Amino acid sequence: MLKAGGVPIYEPHLGALLRSARKARRISFTSNPAEAIRAAAAIFICTAGTPGENKETDLSALDRVARQIAKEARSPKLVIATGAVPARASVNLRKILSAHANGRSNRFRVASNPDFLREGTAVSDFFHPDRIVVGVEEDSSASDLRAIYSPIVERSSTCPVHPQGCPPARETEFVVTTIHSAELIKQASDSFLALKISYANVLADICEKIGADVETVTHAMGLDPRIGTQFLNTGLGFGGFCLPDDLQAFIQWSASVGIDFAILKAAERINEERIDRCLDKVRKALGALQGKRITIMGLAFKADTDDIRFAPSLRLMQRLLEEGAEVRASDPEAIARTKAQFPQVSYYADSYAALRNADAAIICTDWDIFKTLDWRRAGKVMVRKLVIDGRNLYSHKTMLDLGFEYHSFGRGTSVPAAAIEVPEDSQETVVPACAP
Repeated sequence: MLKAGGVPIYEPHLGALLRSARKARRISFTSNPAEAIRAAAAIFICTAGTPGENKETDLSALDRVARQIAKEARSPKLVIATGAVPARASVNLRKILSAHANGRSNRFRVASNPDFLREGTAVSDFFHPDRIVVGVEEDSSASDLRAIYSPIVERSSTCPVHPQGCPPARETEFVVTTIHSAELIKQASDSFLALKISYANVLADICEKIGADVETVTHAMGLDPRIGTQFLNTGLGFGGFCLPDDLQAFIQWSASVGIDFAILKAAERINEERIDRCLDKVRKALGALQGKRITIMGLAFKADTDDIRFAPSLRLMQRLLEEGAEVRASDPEAIARTKAQFPQVSYYADSYAALRNADAAIICTDWDIFKTLDWRRAGKVMVRKLVIDGRNLYSHKTMLDLGFEYHSFGRGTSVPAAAIEVPEDSQETVVPACAP
C-alpha cells in the first residue's frame, strides 16, 4: 500500500506529507531489510516494546531488527532506537549488535531518540516540537542527529499542516543527554500525563459528590503555570497504545530495579475504574440493561485517529454486551478496525441512523462531528432522550433545555442545582475581608 502511494492508518496531513516526499523522490519503501540497511548511514528502529504475558515489556521485535542490522550492515551505521522502549533497552541493543556483527561491532554507534508524537496531531507535533531529545555515547552521534533534525530546529522546512507558512513558535530545545536518561525521559513524560488524567478524574468524582463543577476547578488549577491546563480533561479516562502501555511498562521496570512506583499503580487503577463509573450512570438511568438499545458515539480512543487499541469504547461495549444490551456504534474512521473484534455490534457511518430507536447514547470520543451534532434532530428519533457524555462535550443547560436527561462527569447530574441537598451539619464559613 505504501509503495502504491496509500496510507495504512488515518492520521491528518500524513497523506499529503508522503505524496510530497514521493514527488520529490525523498522517500521510498521496501520489504527487503538488507536493501534498506545497506543503503543507510543512520537507521531509526521504530518498533516498540509490546506488553508481555506477565505485563513486562516484550522487546523481541527490537531484538529481531537488531540482529538483521548486524547481519546485513557492510559499512558504519548510527543505530537509533526511537520506539517506546523501557529504560536501559539500548544496552541490550548494543549487546545484540555486537554479538551478531561477526567481528564488525565497531561499525555501530547506538543512540536513543524518543518520540513525543500524539496520534491525531503527529505531523504538526513532528514539525513543531517543544523539544528533541537524543541520548548518545559519542559526540559524533549527537552531531549527526543534530544535522538530521536541523530543518526542524532551524524552522527551514514548511510542514503540510501550514502550507502557506508555519506560525511563530517558541524555539525547539535540542536536549543531548545519556542514553539511559533519554529513555527515562520518554517513560517519565507519558506516565506523568497519565497521572494528571487520573488525578482530574478523581476530582470529577469528588465534584459529583458535593455538587461542585470539575471544569471550573481544573480551569482555575491550570491557570497556575506550574500545573498547566493540558491533560486535565475528565470522563472515560485515557486509552490508545502509548499511555496505558508506557504506564504499565514503567511500573514493571521500576519494580525490576527495586522501586515501588505506587502512585502510578493508583493512576492505572483509577483509569480502569472509569468504565465502572460510566456503567453506574447508565444503570442508574435505565435499570437492567438486558434488551436496551445503546448507541456508542465514537470508537477510536481519541479524535482524528482510527486507533482503537486500549480504547475505553471497546471495554464499555464488552461490558454492555455481557449485560445483554443491544449495542450500536458510530465513528468517522474506526468502524472497520472495530468490526473484526465486535462483529455482533451494529455499525453506522451516519450518527442519526445509529441513534434511531436508541434508549441511550454514550459519548466516547471527542470527534468534531459529535461536538456539532444536532441533538434536537437526534432526540426525535431516539426512544428515550438520554445522553451519557463520557467526554463532557456539551453544555448541561443546553441538553436539559432540549429535553434530554443528561449525565456528564464531574459536572453534576440532570437534577437542577437548587434540588441538591446540603448536609444538616454543614455550616457556612464567613471569611473576614483583609484589613486595608
